[in-house]
Amino acid sequence: MLPPGTNVGLLYLQHSRATELNFGGVDVPASEVTANVAVLRGLHYTQIGNEPVLFQMVLPMGGFDTAQIGGAAQPTSEGLGDLTFGASYWPVKPSNPDTGTTVGVTAFLTAPSGSYEFGEVSLGGGAWVFTPQVALIQGLGNGVYLDATADVALSMDHTESGVDVSRDPASQVQVAFRKQFGQTKSLSVGYSGQFGGDINYDGVYSGLKTRRDQIRVYANTFVSPTVQVQGMLAKDLSVQDGFKNDVVAEIRFLKLF
Repeated sequence: MLPPGTNVGLLYLQHSRATELNFGGVDVPASEVTANVAVLRGLHYTQIGNEPVLFQMVLPMGGFDTAQIGGAAQPTSEGLGDLTFGASYWPVKPSNPDTGTTVGVTAFLTAPSGSYEFGEVSLGGGAWVFTPQVALIQGLGNGVYLDATADVALSMDHTESGVDVSRDPASQVQVAFRKQFGQTKSLSVGYSGQFGGDINYDGVYSGLKTRRDQIRVYANTFVSPTVQVQGMLAKDLSVQDGFKNDVVAEIRFLKLF
């Protein structure tokens, strides 16, 4: 939590490459997706009554260098992704952050505003999505923290070219241990698990869903009192019915206003 009136601007630059596709439980050879995505994110801390709250907005954009399945090139929709709005509240705040507990609750609403074409590899999802999230920061002492989040994405059904498209609830759990080196540097090692999210066409399972186990390493530092740089490397350990990322590399720039 930052003081009321604080504004934060963030820019994420991410490169990902996946060279394995599991579809309906079967590995599909000669399949690959390589993507380059930039994400703009704005945060505004304020308070309602005496309670701190956070409002945010997230907008991805980018494209695909490669998109092929079974050796066949796939059509892509590039440009802007879907716009997401979020609001956060902290029902549990620590008296001592070094060893105390912080619990935050966030509601995200994603609008189908991005580039999307049915049957294409797209940045946009083509549907309204509501995602409630619970976050935990537990101080363990000696500058060590446990960071954890759990959320579930609830997608609205929609119709594309006469086909009813639905997606089952998709949940994600993220857990990381973070070591702070003073107030300006930290290193984190963590896990992300994604579950559910079966995509159905006219009520029939498409063979694609969201089931992924991923490990991540983060490192960040403040290069000035108001500018932070963070790097992240991630790799999928296992994926079912989807693309498996060989590598996800990200650099994030943060500016306090």
